Amino acid sequence: MQAIEYPQFGETLYTETLANGLKVNLLSRPDFHRTYGVITANYGSNDTTFVPVGQSDYQTVPAGIAHFLEHKLFEKEDYDAFEIFGKYGADSNAFTSFTRTSYLFSATRNVNECVCQLLDFVQDPYFTEETVVKEKGIIGQEIKMYDDDPGWRLFFGILGNLYPNQALSVDIAGSVDSIAQITPADLYTCYQTFYQPGNMNLFIVGNFEVEAMLDLIKQNQAQKTFPAASQPQVAGMTNDAEVLPYRMLELDINQPKVMVGIKGIDTVPQGREALRYRLQVEMLLHLLYSENSAMYTELYDREILDDSFGYNFQLERGFHLATINGGSYYPNELADEIIKTAKNALEILDHQGQEFDLAKREFIGHYLQALNSLESIANSYEGDLYDSATLLDYIPIIEAMTLDDVKQVAQSFLGPEVFSVFQVLPKGGQEG
Repeated sequence: MQAIEYPQFGETLYTETLANGLKVNLLSRPDFHRTYGVITANYGSNDTTFVPVGQSDYQTVPAGIAHFLEHKLFEKEDYDAFEIFGKYGADSNAFTSFTRTSYLFSATRNVNECVCQLLDFVQDPYFTEETVVKEKGIIGQEIKMYDDDPGWRLFFGILGNLYPNQALSVDIAGSVDSIAQITPADLYTCYQTFYQPGNMNLFIVGNFEVEAMLDLIKQNQAQKTFPAASQPQVAGMTNDAEVLPYRMLELDINQPKVMVGIKGIDTVPQGREALRYRLQVEMLLHLLYSENSAMYTELYDREILDDSFGYNFQLERGFHLATINGGSYYPNELADEIIKTAKNALEILDHQGQEFDLAKREFIGHYLQALNSLESIANSYEGDLYDSATLLDYIPIIEAMTLDDVKQVAQSFLGPEVFSVFQVLPKGGQEG
């Protein structure tokens, strides 16, 4: 077991890769009453084309299957994992993203039992034709519900512009048609390929004793037999400059919504440098588009944007992009101003010395506050993407950041100028 010291925060992270390949991270917080645990598979909705374990040819499975699998893992032949956690007085849940699937619990008592239950239900799949058919109806209703959500349609609309005809542009839950094609055999194929211990990590943070917890996890894993490990082979995304410049959708809404997407086609560095890159781009977007920015202040005063305005940067396995969006009765003008600001980023940054210093303090304060959240610590762990960096590694990177770093990342990320616009307009409204 390796101990990683963080003297700046008085923390020690303990980590070990077990014999079966499972990466375990333990962060003890004796002063906390609660313990939070999450086990994550390096597998998400984007991974629809891959080589199944034991085979040699690529296979494409229906969209939405990673999310479907997440739902079905809780249901067993003679029990439901949610009910077991409930008997232990714990909360449990799961979530699927484009590149990860995570299962979690939060408990103030029966922590050892919860850890074992988490490992046991995730590592024991049970799929039948009957239960799969039943789940199709449940998830189908969930998909239809999101079809009427303008924010959801806005986001996946811009993904469709930036990544046309790629898995990333499809709703994480898939479509009613795609999930109708899912079979128990498909679920077992995906499970056996991606839910190998070597393709997963376990992060536990809270009130427990480290040595005893690691012994408990090892004993649990030693009682199970796993197939020989093999690295999943997933078809990569095309990362070119091809985008759809503009599309729109009409829904029953009052105020138009607009989202500008910036597709990252530059090369992202590996490991901890990828985390540094991400934080620099987040700083760049903050300086250009936050409530304190010149663009925001001007457009707010002119009533071109309102409090719904926001921005986000995603860097995941295989892709990275920024989105800037908001509601506006002048959607075309808002989109134009967002893009103009991005194109003038270097000129704007030349006059942002004081704003940068203030933003650094704000970022540091944000992540210091996040360290008080067990969920934030565990859920932010990205495994190999950032070379096993944790939330404890963020603040030193921000402290070392300079305005020149932000300018360099602006040249890299914004240089190719790969922009796209998607609008959700009121029925009968104007197009861009």
